[in-house]
Amino acid sequence: MAYTYPAPPATVTQGGTAVETHQFLRTPTLISRRLQTLLAQKYIADFLLPARFQAVGGAILYETGESIFPDDDPEAIAPLGDYPKTVMSAGELAAAKTVKWGRDTEVSDESIARMQMNPVERALTKLANGNVRYVDSVALGVIASKLTQTYTGSGWTSAEAIIDDVLGAKAKVEEDNVGEGFDLSVVVLKPTQYAKVMAKLIVDGLLPREAANPLNSGQFPNYLGLTWTTTTHSPVSDPLLVDNMQLGGMADEDLQSPGYTRSRGGVGVEVKSIRDDDIDGWKLRARRVTVPVVLEGRAGVRITGTGV
Repeated sequence: MAYTYPAPPATVTQGGTAVETHQFLRTPTLISRRLQTLLAQKYIADFLLPARFQAVGGAILYETGESIFPDDDPEAIAPLGDYPKTVMSAGELAAAKTVKWGRDTEVSDESIARMQMNPVERALTKLANGNVRYVDSVALGVIASKLTQTYTGSGWTSAEAIIDDVLGAKAKVEEDNVGEGFDLSVVVLKPTQYAKVMAKLIVDGLLPREAANPLNSGQFPNYLGLTWTTTTHSPVSDPLLVDNMQLGGMADEDLQSPGYTRSRGGVGVEVKSIRDDDIDGWKLRARRVTVPVVLEGRAGVRITGTGV
């Protein structure tokens, strides 16, 4: 499945009677579908780490640093001649342990009777936002810690300096790892950095000034073959440049707990509604059992010295 980032905002429906709201909360598939709408394509973790892995028994074993090429080059083969064999060397074995990230919230019968679906929508929205924020921050922290390369920038005071540094970092990593076939194509910036970078590209005439420019459209541009993204959850101040097709993936674990439904679309979030008659209300729960897996730490670089 292809992931795009960011997603358009979810449409919130405030209608429905109290009876319909209670029926909604009794139907796990409806809750799962609603949370799926809130979370669809919202995790930048799933965009930067698009590979999907299934963790079993609370952990996943994986290989890092595996070359995409065989150990030996092809050879000329005579007519009816035998083909020589080569050994496919494996990478270094590593393990990652899954963690169950989740949160509960309560919705009272009184609030449902007075405001129908509104308190349920707000609760689900906050649960979704909280899960995205935390899982993204964990994944970006792992990515930043695993990147083994840095590139010293010259200070991003102009569009020329920005393009020179980004393309220079891209070229250096790809040339230093020529046998790995990396294609660094995603730039990750904090929101303030993104605003400054886009403004400089527009002012210097490299991006359109009118409606098609990214500050007006709200869409991340694909410029010079690079996707320029932004997230508030990056733990580092340096811009990152990565090959998200080789960087890694997210390993989700299915605990098969009774009463949970998992949203579709690969995000792996599970939801559950629990009726609590002791307090005359509902308990809503959202969780994701996952761990970010960086397969290739050389598939990215931190660009230092930008000054943004």
